[in-house]
Amino acid sequence: MAIKKYKPLTPARRKSSVDDFSDLTSKKPEKKLLKSKKKTGGRNVTGRITVRHRGGGAKQNSRIIDFKRDKFDIPAKIKTIEYDPNRNARIALAVYKDGEKGYIIAPKELKVGQEIISSKDKKIKIQAGNAMALKNIPEGSMIYNIELTPGKGGQLVRGSGASAQLMAIEGKYATIKLPSGEVRKVSKDCLATLGSVSNPEYITIRWGKAGRKRHKGIRPTVRGKVMNPVDHPHGGGEGRQPIGLKYPKTPWGKHALGVKTRKSKKYSDKLIIQRRKKKKR
Repeated sequence: MAIKKYKPLTPARRKSSVDDFSDLTSKKPEKKLLKSKKKTGGRNVTGRITVRHRGGGAKQNSRIIDFKRDKFDIPAKIKTIEYDPNRNARIALAVYKDGEKGYIIAPKELKVGQEIISSKDKKIKIQAGNAMALKNIPEGSMIYNIELTPGKGGQLVRGSGASAQLMAIEGKYATIKLPSGEVRKVSKDCLATLGSVSNPEYITIRWGKAGRKRHKGIRPTVRGKVMNPVDHPHGGGEGRQPIGLKYPKTPWGKHALGVKTRKSKKYSDKLIIQRRKKKKR
């Protein structure tokens, strides 16, 4: 992937950049691996807004992604590298020797025509795109699409450019350093894919104008300070006023900053060796 910039002929173009999609090898997705995607507008089944700032956006179809990689010991050849509107990583269409097709999250080293394989118990070739149990992966390897529960499918490290590092294997667990800086234990029987996720330049895209975010289904975010008192604890007052509170609050009156939201005595606390690093504001 490469980032394309335009001449600043308009104020929006001056700061914006776009993906040129030069790494794609096919524009049309596999029809049998598509399913319709319904817009929710951030609402749950009762019609209440549970996620704010969602609505509108371009019509999309979901791609059925194989996060489990459970066709063990059957080689597959990569047919195409494709765009997925539902994620920032590229996806690859794998055609297995028995004729079945499936999408996987593509690592950045993957090429069309390359052969990949997944295995539960055997040690296989160490190359990007191959999936196997953590106990069979060499220490120090970069991995992604990591399971938390054996057989459930990859849940960790699936965003563009992301990769985790396998630090050690001791007893029942493998120790992994995640992209956030967190170091945690995962069962050594969990599967992971070798390599790092494709499309690492995605993070450098500058959207330039509000309209491009609306195409993605993201609606405007407004500061609580400019609202009325009925809408937000920070609202009200004549002109530019301070919030008038001891601490910032959420729209629902809870502490907005510096509060731990993780449950105390969570089951996975014993598996976390080092917490993730805090982002500098």
